[in-house]
Amino acid sequence: MLVATIGQLDAAEALIQLDGVVRRMVLYPPDLAREHLDYVARSAEADWIVTDHPGLESSHCRIECILPHRERRRNQNLAQGQKIETEWILLTSGTTGLPKLVKHTLASLTGAIAPRDQSSEPIVWSTLYDIRRYGGLQIFLRAALTGTPLVLSGARESTADFLSRAGGRGITHISGTPSQWRRVLMSPSVDKIAPAYVRLSGEIAEQAILNQLQSQYPEARIAHAFASTEAGVVLEVNDGAMGIPAAAIGHTPFVEMKVEDGTLRVRSSRTASAYLGQDDLLLRDAEGFVDTGDVLTLQEGRYYFAGRRDGTINVGGLKVHPEEVEAVINRHPEVGMSLVRTRKSSITGALVVADVVLKRPEPNEGTGYQTLQQDILKLCRQELAHYKVPIGINFVSTLAVAETGKLIRRHA
Repeated sequence: MLVATIGQLDAAEALIQLDGVVRRMVLYPPDLAREHLDYVARSAEADWIVTDHPGLESSHCRIECILPHRERRRNQNLAQGQKIETEWILLTSGTTGLPKLVKHTLASLTGAIAPRDQSSEPIVWSTLYDIRRYGGLQIFLRAALTGTPLVLSGARESTADFLSRAGGRGITHISGTPSQWRRVLMSPSVDKIAPAYVRLSGEIAEQAILNQLQSQYPEARIAHAFASTEAGVVLEVNDGAMGIPAAAIGHTPFVEMKVEDGTLRVRSSRTASAYLGQDDLLLRDAEGFVDTGDVLTLQEGRYYFAGRRDGTINVGGLKVHPEEVEAVINRHPEVGMSLVRTRKSSITGALVVADVVLKRPEPNEGTGYQTLQQDILKLCRQELAHYKVPIGINFVSTLAVAETGKLIRRHA
């Protein structure tokens, strides 16, 4: 069964009803291009589509029902038969090309969710993610299995409107990517919520964003987690610092980790089991480890994420991780968020440039844009090797963030 609804609530209800009833469920995010539908349906061997898109069609499967209204009451009886172990298929968050279909079970998806302490303070969960993506699905399952309320964002709801509504619902725990949290911090509704727990995942949590969130929400516990669709939930860091304590690599319960050829490898019962539709693509190696593709460097007893192995910029044979440069730029007090990208060069093959969103439309204290550009470049020169320093700083009004919550990265 392929679940392709517009609203998150309809998707949530379908997942609850179908688990244990159908052989396989495919979570089709609303932002995924519709031209991929036939590929996904064919790769997942889908027989039916559950959708609220009246015109949605596929040559590989049939429409089962149009949610949310006409068929909902009839489908309430779906889950009354004998239970089977349903495969949960999630799609990766690639911005170009065909998505990868990643196979999980409910057991692998919920391996990191502990029972709720009934003596604890009341919890109201929320998430900036969509629950059709791994990060959002984790929060949905956590709320569903521990019996806690969950506030979801609405289709096409602005960050400011969502924060106002979430604050009105009294949310206490909320998760999102660093890019989503930067948007929150720049929103006029940033003070509408007063969480007790803030969680970051999906991208590198730089020290600047951790510090800014702690300053904005001084009563909150700020945590950043490492997880991915393939590797599952790996670990959570709660000491307020970016990176991972080196000791965590060998001493995290229920998860085995190692750094091999510079990237993090993970083996646990929480990892996905396979890719669908691409027989030549292996998710695990012969020992059962998932290569996350995330590059780690060890400094003074702590591992730091440098970036993605496949996301480096090659400047005359020297590798630059965009995230490393962004971490420096984002430390500037005037910068809200940044995106480092490549520009073609006939001499070095590529050069580094940066698009920057300021926290305010105009630089502080009358400082001109040209002066601010020089300040940011000076900071980069102090912290980075010369080939990593951007050749130019472009001020932009916004940066594209995918429905996954991650910055959209494309080569120029």
